[in-house]
Amino acid sequence: MFSLGLLQMLVEPGRYRETSARALQWIRQAADAGAEIMLLPEALPFGWTDSSARKHAEPIPSGDWCRALSDAARRNHVWVCSGAIERDGNRIFNSAVLIDADGRVVLRHRKINELDIAHELYAQGDSLSVVDTRFGRIGVMICADAFAQGQVISRALGMMGAQVILSPCAWAVPADHDPHREPYGKLWLDNYGPVARDSALWIAGVSNVGPITDGPWKGRKCIGCSMVIDPEGKCVVQLDYGETAERMWKCSITPRERARACSGG
Repeated sequence: MFSLGLLQMLVEPGRYRETSARALQWIRQAADAGAEIMLLPEALPFGWTDSSARKHAEPIPSGDWCRALSDAARRNHVWVCSGAIERDGNRIFNSAVLIDADGRVVLRHRKINELDIAHELYAQGDSLSVVDTRFGRIGVMICADAFAQGQVISRALGMMGAQVILSPCAWAVPADHDPHREPYGKLWLDNYGPVARDSALWIAGVSNVGPITDGPWKGRKCIGCSMVIDPEGKCVVQLDYGETAERMWKCSITPRERARACSGG
């Protein structure tokens, strides 16, 4: 069993220095609270589809953002999974990293099922991987990877023996969305639940909160609702909804034995 810190934090689009500092502060606070792995949102530190990435995106692992995450992991003796906008030559990827407590990047994932409206900014990833850790075998996906046709990405991670899937996300709704009339989260429950149940694994998705001020979804807002699904396919944690619903939550995760995860059910 281990303790997963869900860091549903405010991302200020384009204000990457402020967002970076806020993320590092959240990591410290979650570590002080006893979390062993930190899960942060997608597209840090710029915000999803924010055009500032064109100028400021950095390589992994040598860029300032990835090095800051590595330093935070090492100083706080924790693991960190976070979104990271990555520059590779003349291409930019919507990526995520998993960093161990020694500050080493042990897994990098480039988002595969990016929304069509983001293809003009982000290149498409083309591979999946899992990593064995003292917490169990962990896979990483990013946001819309979860609802690729047939849930092929998350199911492939399950077939690769993942016992836990961590997913940095940026869940957004129109500015006039009414959560009372249309409660948010069904899309993720419908896609996380069957995969978690069929492969007997845990899935955790953490979204940021705050307005989207640039890009094709300018005017929308990210609203949190971060969630954890257990190996029975049940939602055991769903954090608050709202543009200002910044929240840290600690959740206990008990991975199933890998043999069962690979065989399903």
